[in-house]
Amino acid sequence: MNRFVVADPKLCIGCGTCMAACSETHKKQGLQIHPRLTVMKHQQVTAPVLCRHCEDAPCIKVCPVKAISQQDGSVIVNESKCVGCTLCAIVCPFGAISTDGSRPVDYVTSFDTFIPSDPNSSNPSTSSPRCFGNGLLAWEPGVKAIAVKCDLCRHRKDGPACVGVCPTGALVEMGGCGGAAARKTKQTDQALVVDRLSQGGQL
Repeated sequence: MNRFVVADPKLCIGCGTCMAACSETHKKQGLQIHPRLTVMKHQQVTAPVLCRHCEDAPCIKVCPVKAISQQDGSVIVNESKCVGCTLCAIVCPFGAISTDGSRPVDYVTSFDTFIPSDPNSSNPSTSSPRCFGNGLLAWEPGVKAIAVKCDLCRHRKDGPACVGVCPTGALVEMGGCGGAAARKTKQTDQALVVDRLSQGGQL
């Protein structure tokens, strides 16, 4: 059974500390700084949504360049291989994959528009680039979209940063063991979070 992080909506206060810690720890590793989890709110209930590291992960199956793989009990994205097609984000049943992009320091958005790295640059036009499309299909000239998802902070010996910084203990790392009982526990946890969010926190 793969490892994963589960959130308890009863304990989550929606502070966003988990998102900040996630962004910072990945930034230090030279990876995309976009948080690998998102705190969702429904009525009076908040809970982080993040990758469940499915055993039969659909994102792995649809990736055309094999940038997503199973490694050490988790589902990992190789950012250097990702082509930003967004197929993984579309098929994810939990909406746990998003696309973030990093643009070159200097890039041309059109023949008459140049975005300089130096705000005092004498180059023409410093207007913001245009963004096309909506949601997962949005794109921007000069920006390479890259899939980002929870990687369980595999670079940290202390485990996921979000778990360590949560002030209420709402996030817990689970899994890593095999058997039908363990898989049933994971399925129950997933269903519980979805049910509580849909019911506005009513148990």
